[in-house]
Amino acid sequence: MANYIRFRRPDGTIGAGLLDGERVRVIREPFWERTEETGELLHLADVRLLPPCEPRSIICVGLNYASHLDGRPVPDPPTLFFKPLSSIAGPEDDIVLPAGAGRVDPEGEIVVVIGRELKAATREEALAGIFGYTCGNDVSARAWQQADGQWWRAKGSDTFGIFGPSIATGIAHNAIELRTRVNSKEVQHATSAELIRDIPEIVRLVSAVMTLVPGDIIYTGTPGEPQPLTPGDVVEVEVTGAGVLRNRVRG
Repeated sequence: MANYIRFRRPDGTIGAGLLDGERVRVIREPFWERTEETGELLHLADVRLLPPCEPRSIICVGLNYASHLDGRPVPDPPTLFFKPLSSIAGPEDDIVLPAGAGRVDPEGEIVVVIGRELKAATREEALAGIFGYTCGNDVSARAWQQADGQWWRAKGSDTFGIFGPSIATGIAHNAIELRTRVNSKEVQHATSAELIRDIPEIVRLVSAVMTLVPGDIIYTGTPGEPQPLTPGDVVEVEVTGAGVLRNRVRG
């Protein structure tokens, strides 16, 4: 297993690297087909972690755990939607609650990171096209989600598309554990084996209608019924191998 990150140095320059304990082994970008180390070695404490890739598209799957459906029928076709690139936030960035949004919930999710171009992929091709996995928080404004014809502001407001801190590779798609904590209290726990539509099927379905390219990400759905957020809360999403995505809530 390897952990890929992107970071900002103190001088403002941006780079990519492999986590090695408390050190970062700097690598050249793009790293999708080949990992080439530059020889530069940094201390993790000396850099600021960024979202670990720059997607062209952010696709999300809704209602993909039975525990989140809470007795409702399984959507067929599946509920898929986009997040705008402007919603992206990363490790330690604040979650900003928009004025007038009402109830806003965290949604911890396993996020798939695409590593090769995929179009009309089979399940096998879809699985082979996955580079790795990271943590995601599909922050959601519930009143807007219920009132609007589209989820553009409920799911796409600034800072509502959080992911990171690293991309973990070499992990079995059906053995990924997800935990979400708010103020250190666990509020969500599930594994990828509980997904209604599993990870290769999700990627296959998306690639049937749109071309996926390296760096694109797919949020795979959230379990259970998370609690609403208030200013000052600290949300942590943890995914097997990818670390802990931590963000504070700001009004």
